[in-house]
Amino acid sequence: MNRPLGPLHQHLDERPVRMDHSPLKAALADVVAIPVTPFAEDGSIDTATHRALMRRLLDGGIRTVTPNGNTGEFYALTPDERRLVTELTVDEAAGRASVLVGVGHDVPTAVAAAEHAAEAGAAMVMVHQPVHPYVAQEGWVDYHRSIAEAVPHLGVVPYIRSPRLAGERLAELADACPNVVGVKYAVPDAARFGAFARDAGLERFVWIAGLAELYAPSYFATGATGFTSGLVNVAPAVSLDMLEALRAGDYVAAMKVWERIRRFEELRAEEQSADNVTVVKEALSALGLCRRDVRAPSRVLPEARRAEVAGLTAEWSL
Repeated sequence: MNRPLGPLHQHLDERPVRMDHSPLKAALADVVAIPVTPFAEDGSIDTATHRALMRRLLDGGIRTVTPNGNTGEFYALTPDERRLVTELTVDEAAGRASVLVGVGHDVPTAVAAAEHAAEAGAAMVMVHQPVHPYVAQEGWVDYHRSIAEAVPHLGVVPYIRSPRLAGERLAELADACPNVVGVKYAVPDAARFGAFARDAGLERFVWIAGLAELYAPSYFATGATGFTSGLVNVAPAVSLDMLEALRAGDYVAAMKVWERIRRFEELRAEEQSADNVTVVKEALSALGLCRRDVRAPSRVLPEARRAEVAGLTAEWSL
């Protein structure tokens, strides 16, 4: 008796979808902006402000955006809100930027979000690190394969935060799913990143430094060609200055940018990144661009720190 194959397996007569992924790879080798999700006074998503902030990024030269990333408070949004953020972003980006939608949670939820991203017109999805106390390496492959196979015409970018994952597992995933085109690597260890990238296939994927500007120079030195940014919400030109320097191999110039933004990023990273989003929204609030409100388990920045963030922002002459 023939039994239907499970969701993690292909029929014997099927072949992985082969496409030209070069446009997607070019979009990932860039500043990959992680937009904030602005909230209105009543706690709902402020759609008008969201659109205005997106236009500011696009007008500032940003060409790749990730709605529903961690700086967008992915885990604090409801499924309906995540869909709304996706649709708002795709609509504003229309032809001006590539959209890499964050998806995650359990497999059915992540698959549904990826399918919605495709329907909305996004080009790629970024798969958040599985939130589960027990993650087997084989299970990591199965999790991502389920999502990638559901959207074979979208580019897929795993978000890797675990130092336990072996590069060979990523290669195994890409063997089954050729639409896995890039990697957001966010383990704070440049040497480990360099080894992981080479074990997985340095030239096979676009490697994105997933810990933003402070780690970008060291990760570029070992193989990255793009980096994520939350700071870009505040100062797109600053992030682009660093990208230009790194592309030119001018690490002296890149480190001058690094020095300019160091304190801002250190504030975001304190207490295991407790204020990662809060500092960005405080800076936007100081510029009069959105409310400082964040959702639990994040917190509004304490009063004593607000003036420091405003001062740092003022130094960038925005």
